[in-house]
Amino acid sequence: MANRTALILGAGIGGIAAARALRRRLPPSDRIVLIDREADHRFSPSLLWLMTGARRPEQFTRPLAALREHGIEFVRGTVTRIDPAGKSAAVDGTTYAGDAMIIALGADYAPETVPGLTAGGHNLYTLEGAAAARDALAGFTAGRIVVLTAVPMYRCPAAPYEAALLIEANCGERGVRASVQVDIYAAEPAPMATAGPAVSAAIRQMVEARGIGYHPEHQVTAVDPSARSISFANGATARYDLLVYVPPHRAPAVLKEAGLLAESGWIPVDRHTLATRFPDVFAIGDNCVIPLKIGKPLPKAGVFAHGEAEVVARNIARAWTGRGAPASFDGHGACFIETGGARAGMGSGDFYAEPAPVVRLRQPSLLWHLGKVLYEKYWLYRWL
Repeated sequence: MANRTALILGAGIGGIAAARALRRRLPPSDRIVLIDREADHRFSPSLLWLMTGARRPEQFTRPLAALREHGIEFVRGTVTRIDPAGKSAAVDGTTYAGDAMIIALGADYAPETVPGLTAGGHNLYTLEGAAAARDALAGFTAGRIVVLTAVPMYRCPAAPYEAALLIEANCGERGVRASVQVDIYAAEPAPMATAGPAVSAAIRQMVEARGIGYHPEHQVTAVDPSARSISFANGATARYDLLVYVPPHRAPAVLKEAGLLAESGWIPVDRHTLATRFPDVFAIGDNCVIPLKIGKPLPKAGVFAHGEAEVVARNIARAWTGRGAPASFDGHGACFIETGGARAGMGSGDFYAEPAPVVRLRQPSLLWHLGKVLYEKYWLYRWL
């Protein structure tokens, strides 16, 4: 049989996991081509530790070129065009084609769509923004810190609540907590609502028990950096001295140009196989959408991207080699929730359960904090 090529667009958690899983299952003669515009991979959950000074960027950054040592062809470049019918992509003027294609380009951040947001605050989801928030927080001794979610749906739904808890703990460690007010202004009606009302209520209680103000259903319309003021669609305003935010998300423009997006603005896929409407083309991670029975989509999170990648890799390898059993993504996932003071909670469960997801939240402890630390090390040293 002729040698085959698996083309993977995007080297986030999903793309890397897919590449490594395919390499384990395919013969050396089959090619695995992984494309990303960045030279380095950053473990994004560690950005919140960077924000509080617990990590330096180099501690959670690895060169993607290291994947070549594992038999994966890494190409650095920007995907400028995708032909899903032909299973090919143009990358800085060069076209790459495969026998199967996995699209894992993630979500783009669009803070510029909210007037004043970029100038008025720090983006928690970028290295530059988290580092700037760290520097601002280090010298912050009095005033009001606002954690803002700019839209109701975003990747890593625990992150803004972790951020607020870690900021509050940091202020306590520096002895300035009495002179600092921390507030969350959330576009969503409740924390991590997809996980169910019990988990949502527990997260809210966890936040408010620490004296953090929680203001749901506040959809930001504009930020005035000079006045340090936030305006909301409900007519409310809020003053701040330091603003950190979760930005609006959107699918990369190249996906829209390729005709891959649904009305949701994301790539629709089969919830069990991650197949798109194009034969042998799959989408995993943040750039795809999987509706749940409760009317909300599966959350965008690295744990789901990793699980989806394993399923897609197993099914491609089975189709090419005839070995192995069919794989099906089952909607199970888990995430840690850092609360500061070397403590973390952990939520896990079945998001495909009907009529609603069944998720359990374990209370913060040293054990779960150590679990997150170990997972960070496992990912960086096992997969890269």
